[in-house]
Amino acid sequence: MTTRKTPIRAQATSEDQSVTTLELFFDLVFVFALTQITALMAHELSWSGVIRGVLLIGLLWWSWIGFSWVCNLVKADEGSVRGVMLAAMGAMFVIALAIPEAFHDLPGGLPGPVVIAIAYFVFRAMHLWLFWLIADGDKVLRRTLARFAPSMVAGTALLLVASQFHGTTQTLIWGAALAADYGGTYLVDARGWRLRSAAHFAERHGLIVIIALGESIVAIGVGVTDLPISWPILVASVLGLAVAAVLWWIYFDATVHYGEQALASEPAETRPKLARDAYTFLHFPMVAGIVLLALGLKKVLEYVGDTKHHHLEDPLKGIGLYALFFGIVLYLLGHVGFKWRTTHRLGISRLITAALCVIAVPLLGHAPALAQLAVLAALLTGLVAFESVRFSKEREALRHSDHA
Repeated sequence: MTTRKTPIRAQATSEDQSVTTLELFFDLVFVFALTQITALMAHELSWSGVIRGVLLIGLLWWSWIGFSWVCNLVKADEGSVRGVMLAAMGAMFVIALAIPEAFHDLPGGLPGPVVIAIAYFVFRAMHLWLFWLIADGDKVLRRTLARFAPSMVAGTALLLVASQFHGTTQTLIWGAALAADYGGTYLVDARGWRLRSAAHFAERHGLIVIIALGESIVAIGVGVTDLPISWPILVASVLGLAVAAVLWWIYFDATVHYGEQALASEPAETRPKLARDAYTFLHFPMVAGIVLLALGLKKVLEYVGDTKHHHLEDPLKGIGLYALFFGIVLYLLGHVGFKWRTTHRLGISRLITAALCVIAVPLLGHAPALAQLAVLAALLTGLVAFESVRFSKEREALRHSDHA
């Protein structure tokens, strides 16, 4: 493999490029950041708190996405790229540390909202600068980056503006910042981007799903950290783990395979557009759904374990209940959109399960929290059982075709 002639030392990836250990190390910061977001939403358990949490997930997602494209073109652990990756890691870690003060600055110290805005600008600037350097000699890619830059600048500038406000105004400006960033990317002609390795791109997104699922498991443990172990805690924990395991199954039993195959078989000219739609945009509801589920699981464990403030027959209400079920709805709808975009087939069974989750919320409003979680686990287990039988031959062929 030859070294690219760029203004920095960088080694081009190959079509069969696998994820590097530096990329995995890079992802560890996002594990911490997602944990911070779940804790923030649990602390401020209100609709505004959930909206702000989702906005923070959007900020993290867009940060992570940028380097998933860069590292598909050049190796993350070779040459000067690894130095930029580590520096970007530092900027993201600063953002993660400041998440508890993203919207409410605490007395003393640095202003949290300003710290996040500046660190995010530094992070995005490093990404754009690195992308510009490795695009040396590729006029189309550089033209695409030039068209992409204004939305990045607008988004980061609006975050700085938002840091000077409070309450609803601050939240709305945050929403405008992400809309500018996401919308600008969508409007740029995707044919100008470059995607060398379908396998690497699919693997990176599969790993970020694993990271989000890990956060849901962490939420189970965090929810009972200060509580004595009991049978209700054990049952709820096992049910929560079962839900996380089913979400893993839903993604990795088939989705990861047909997604990668669709991306690999797409013509080079339109492959970046498919990658943008199916992975950059449609994986966001999957990850956001898992984080909302983590919030719901955290509250269930508190309800069944904290006997001083709750009784075992108490139902999970309001935001906790909606997070538990609608996090799954969001996850499943992300899958439906992904399947449609990659295979042009509609995931009927997943749509039906999402609808059942919506219907279950009012029907289970007075059921004990443990029973609510059990119903959710049963719905998802039923989905996996149905799909495993209904599509058994298709999935067997799909999984083995990857190794043919």
